[in-house]
Amino acid sequence: MTVSSVASGYDGISLLAGNAAYIPAVRALFAGDDSIANTIDYININSTGNATDFGDLTVSRGRLGSGSSSTRAVFGGGYTATNVIDYVTIATTGNAIDFGDRTVSMYGVGGASNSTRALFVGGASSNSIQSNVVDYVTITTTGNATDFGDLTDSIELMGVVASPTRMVSAGGYTGDGTYGDRNVMDYFTIATTGNATDFGDLLAAKHHNMGGCSSSTRGLFSGGFSLNNRIDVIEYITIASTGNATDFGDLLATAYAVGGTSSPTRGVFAGGSTGSNQNVIQYVTIDTTGNAADFGDLTVARAGLQGASDGHGGL
Repeated sequence: MTVSSVASGYDGISLLAGNAAYIPAVRALFAGDDSIANTIDYININSTGNATDFGDLTVSRGRLGSGSSSTRAVFGGGYTATNVIDYVTIATTGNAIDFGDRTVSMYGVGGASNSTRALFVGGASSNSIQSNVVDYVTITTTGNATDFGDLTDSIELMGVVASPTRMVSAGGYTGDGTYGDRNVMDYFTIATTGNATDFGDLLAAKHHNMGGCSSSTRGLFSGGFSLNNRIDVIEYITIASTGNATDFGDLLATAYAVGGTSSPTRGVFAGGSTGSNQNVIQYVTIDTTGNAADFGDLTVARAGLQGASDGHGGL
């Protein structure tokens, strides 16, 4: 059979005559906003183009954590220091549904997942006290989160990536010293419970929800604040090892509070603040190095959002 077009739900790749070797489309969601909005957008990561409205969170908030399986995304915590966890079915559109509650009420939360379990890490309380708490949910169920263990420090506004077996949390803000920026990376084995172990260091101490994304082997952290300056740096780690991060390339502009997620091969970073909130979506090929390229635009400019997808590197 000669195939000359691509079926709905798959990305546009060149097909050899007689070979219907489709690559499934990977859908990414971007939820929340520092301006306390409830917006959820979606894109097909394997293409380029502007985002489409998906629906709304149950509670308007930003600086939240996220995780996802191949079918469901969960969003936990957020500003102003809520314990709410929502979920959506990624392949559909519509408003989020209540999942349960975190063990603590926090904003500035990090989040990542494998195919079954989502972890929410750190954050700050309503009186701006940083936390070392890590809790988790089983994505296919609903209910309240369970305590997992502790970070190596009490932090908020970190970047987080995951492989199918390991989650790595990087950087963040401790509230200590002149700036309180942190360069330390921690890691956990997702299927177990317990406290974090030191992984290595970022290229520089930084915070403010760096956009995180990963393949099954490599994790990327983008943007953030370093010494109170916005930065455009993207750096990477090999998740299965330990050690310091390596330079990957640059974002299109200096930005913090960027949302990130991925397909198995492509990382996307959305929104963030360059001094004012931006609507830009940009992408990189995870297994290479180099600067980000323009993907398209969000439906509305925002920062402090979080990404999730049905094909990220933790699945």
